[in-house]
Amino acid sequence: MFIWLIALVLGPVLTVVHYRMTGASRATLPLALRGVALTMIIALALDAPLGRAGASRPYAALDASASWLVTGDSALWMQAIQRAESVGADSLLLIGDAVRSAAPASLPTDGASRVGPLVERALGAGRAVVLVTDGRLDDPERLTELPGGSRVVLLDGVPRRDAAVVSLDGPSAIVSGDTAEYAVVVAAGGAGGGAGRVDLTLDGALFGTVPLDSLSPFAERELRVRGMVQGAAGARVLRVVLTSAGDALSRNDTLQAVLEVARGASAVFASTSPDEDARYALAVLRGTLAVPTRGYLRVAPGQWRVDGALTPVTEEEVKRALADAPIAILHGDTLLFGPPRALTRGALALLAPPVQHGEDYYATSAPTSPLGPALGAFPWDSLPPVELGDVGRDFDWVGVMARRARRLDERPMVAGSARPRRVVVVPATGLWRWRFRGGRSADAYTALWGSIFDWLTGDATDARAAHTATAWLRAGEPVRWRRGVGHDSLATVAIRRRGAAKFDTLQLRFAGDDGTAVSPAIAAGVYETKVGGADGLLVVNASAEWLPRRPSVRSGAIGAAPPGDRAPRARAAWWLYALILTALCVEWMSRRKVGLR
Repeated sequence: MFIWLIALVLGPVLTVVHYRMTGASRATLPLALRGVALTMIIALALDAPLGRAGASRPYAALDASASWLVTGDSALWMQAIQRAESVGADSLLLIGDAVRSAAPASLPTDGASRVGPLVERALGAGRAVVLVTDGRLDDPERLTELPGGSRVVLLDGVPRRDAAVVSLDGPSAIVSGDTAEYAVVVAAGGAGGGAGRVDLTLDGALFGTVPLDSLSPFAERELRVRGMVQGAAGARVLRVVLTSAGDALSRNDTLQAVLEVARGASAVFASTSPDEDARYALAVLRGTLAVPTRGYLRVAPGQWRVDGALTPVTEEEVKRALADAPIAILHGDTLLFGPPRALTRGALALLAPPVQHGEDYYATSAPTSPLGPALGAFPWDSLPPVELGDVGRDFDWVGVMARRARRLDERPMVAGSARPRRVVVVPATGLWRWRFRGGRSADAYTALWGSIFDWLTGDATDARAAHTATAWLRAGEPVRWRRGVGHDSLATVAIRRRGAAKFDTLQLRFAGDDGTAVSPAIAAGVYETKVGGADGLLVVNASAEWLPRRPSVRSGAIGAAPPGDRAPRARAAWWLYALILTALCVEWMSRRKVGLR
């Protein structure tokens, strides 16, 4: 009521002052009408309340994601609809891929369970929410932001015996004839999973197989499948198929990915002293970038092996491969084959550990460099130490600075140059500790090497103007693209489901230093893509909603945000505007009647 007190004081005071200045203070009726009008105008300007705040009805929200069907009980979805409608809200909101006001479908189909948009809508309106869900939410922590008075209604069916393929991790590009290893993660449902096997096929031909033991409820297990990639070059479909006893749901038993097979290597990694640094860096090179990579390891003086298959290879073959590679990475004794810049013709990375062990150095900062966007959020204070050598001076930029034993002695840990070709030098050993520690430190390791290799590839990453950033994705997830050849900010992609007659087009806009673009999610399937004259594949798997997982919320009250002010306000009252106009009009007529202007 403080706003109304201000209006009731200022309105009459301003009216009296004005009328006295014009010599019309004896015109009682016009003065009173002007006072009423000014009081209402001030109340409108301050949006004064017109009554007490009252509790409004909460939103009724229904989780419309496909995870309701994992238990196989379609009646559970009908029960959820009835519970949501019994809230008595003015409208029913569906959540999942997005929040919208609509009637529920006969079966839920959304490929995600995001509650973030619902939380933002409820906070904006200041209204509580009653959410009916099966509990398998993508961002359950957001529910704590809901206005007070909100609650969750959890409905869960009877668990079934089920085993599912959760993820596939391994090279996304490889040279024909090389051996590759893939990590397959499988998970069990609420009633466990039966024993069976996991098969990996490449365009229908068996690549490898591994047995699977029975799984306890909600257990996860990582299996490694190893095999040799053979056949024609080009984009091919890698398919994981899980077979288990008593499996009740087949929709989550397969996962497909795209494997780019090349006749020759685009990147060659040669290590004269294989260690954890070489192993982890090679894993990032193969896993982060979609370029065919071949690794060579020196196991003894003059004895080299191909990484993966451990096939013997001569030193001359390694030297020739480095000389021909568009991207060459040398680890260890970088002068073994002579001056590396004279040996290679493409982009070059020199991973040169210091000859003698010395004091520990700690990474401290990332100066402005081509690697900057990826290194800006490094957890510098929590990174393990490394041993560091001298990087030299013939470089255009420094990517990471390190300090000796936390003291003032600083030196570059990563440096690079783009003239006349791209070269990066990392004179450090012990970076494997970052990866070994796990958590944010491991993420920093992947970001460091990923940004280094990404910069080295430059325009050689792909012959297309755009290509997918990941080998596989799931329905409900946006499609991420990376810029390939050229530096255009726009690219046109023609895309069609395999077997369809017509192509659709996507317009991609690349923004920022990372050269990525995002397009909307598409339905599960294998899609053919054309960018310019280059062909490719895009694989979309069944939604993650079909994977078994525990409910992440419980029934009950939730949300601690204060409810919004729901009192009716002056600016929303049409009659107040009419009252002001009426008062001013009557004032004008009464002033004219008494001879005032």
